[in-house]
Amino acid sequence: MALGAMALSSTALTPAYAAKGDLIGVAMPTKSSARWIDDGNNMVKQLQDKGYKVDLQYADDDIPNQLAQIENMVTKGAKVLVVASIDGTTLTDVLQKAHDAGVKVIAYDRLIRNSPNVDYYATFDNFKVGVLQGQSLVDALDLKDGKGPLNIELFGGSPDDNNAYFFYDGAMSVLNPYINSKKLVIQSGQQGMKQVSTLRWDAAVAQARMDNLLSAYYTNKKVDAVLSPYDGLSIGILSSLKGVGYGSGDMKYPAVSGQDCEVQSVKSIIAGEQYSSIYKDTRELAKVVVSMVDALENGSKPEINDSKTYDNGKKVVPSYLLNPVLVTKANWKQVLVDGGYYTLKQLGQ
Repeated sequence: MALGAMALSSTALTPAYAAKGDLIGVAMPTKSSARWIDDGNNMVKQLQDKGYKVDLQYADDDIPNQLAQIENMVTKGAKVLVVASIDGTTLTDVLQKAHDAGVKVIAYDRLIRNSPNVDYYATFDNFKVGVLQGQSLVDALDLKDGKGPLNIELFGGSPDDNNAYFFYDGAMSVLNPYINSKKLVIQSGQQGMKQVSTLRWDAAVAQARMDNLLSAYYTNKKVDAVLSPYDGLSIGILSSLKGVGYGSGDMKYPAVSGQDCEVQSVKSIIAGEQYSSIYKDTRELAKVVVSMVDALENGSKPEINDSKTYDNGKKVVPSYLLNPVLVTKANWKQVLVDGGYYTLKQLGQ
C-alpha cells in the first residue's frame, strides 16, 4: 500500500540503537484468530531484520495474563512496547510503570484508553472499514436501484475494543438512510452496540445469537443481509443460517459482511457463501510500526497522518492510519493472490 511505503520513507537509515540489539516488546491478544498470528510473525520478522531483539507474547484473551506479560517486558528492559490490547481500558497502571521506566508505547491496531502514556497509535481507518462493510451490503441488495423492503440483522464487535464502535458507526452511516426509509427492516429491532455487540469477538456467541434471531423473528420470513464486523463472527453466523436451510434449494444465503480476509472466509467468499470481507494488509501495518520504533529509538518523531480522531479519554493519540480494501468474489484473486498475501493453494484453488 502507498501509505505503508510512505511511512517508511522518512526512516530509511538503519537506527543507531538497533545495532545494539535493543529489546522491543510485542504484546498480542490471542492466537485464536489467524489474523493476530500473522501480525505477530510480521512484527518479529521486520523488527529482527532491523537488528532488534523481540519479545513476542500472546495473552490467550486473558487480561491478567497480558498485564503480567507487559510488566515482564518492562522488567526485562524493553525500550519500546507494541501493544494490541485485549481490553483497551485495563492497561493504565502497567503503562504508568512503563512510562516511569522510560519505555515508549505504541498501540497496535486497538486503541489503549484512559492512559496518558500511549505515545503513538498505528491502525487502519476503522470508520472506513465500517463504511465499506455497509456499502458492500447496499451493493449486494441493489438498494440503490430501489430494491426493498428487505430484512437485515446487525452484529457488532467486542464492547471492550474501541475499534468495534468505529466499525459499527461507519457501517451505520451507510445503512441508516435505508433503515429510516424502511428499505431495510430490522425484524428483531436490535440495534446499537449495547444490543448487538459480541464479547471478545466470539464466533460461538455470534452463532448462538443468530440462532435466537432466526427462531424468534424469521420462522416465516427471510433474512436478506447480516452486518458482521469480523470474519470469525461471519463464519458462526453462516453456520447458524446453514442450520435452518440457507444455501440449499431456493434459499439463497443472505449478504454477510466480514473483516480480515481470514482463509476460511475467503474460501467461503469464493464458494458464494460469505459476501464480502475487508482486507487489512498486516505486512504494511508492521512496516508502519517498525518505522515508528526506528524513529523513537533515534530520538525523532514518528510520521503520523492523523492527529484528531483518536481521543483515548486522556489525550488525542498521534496516529497513522492505513487504507482498508473491500474484497468480494469479484476481486479476491487480484487483491489477495496477485498482491502476494495468499497463494492459490492456501485458498484451495
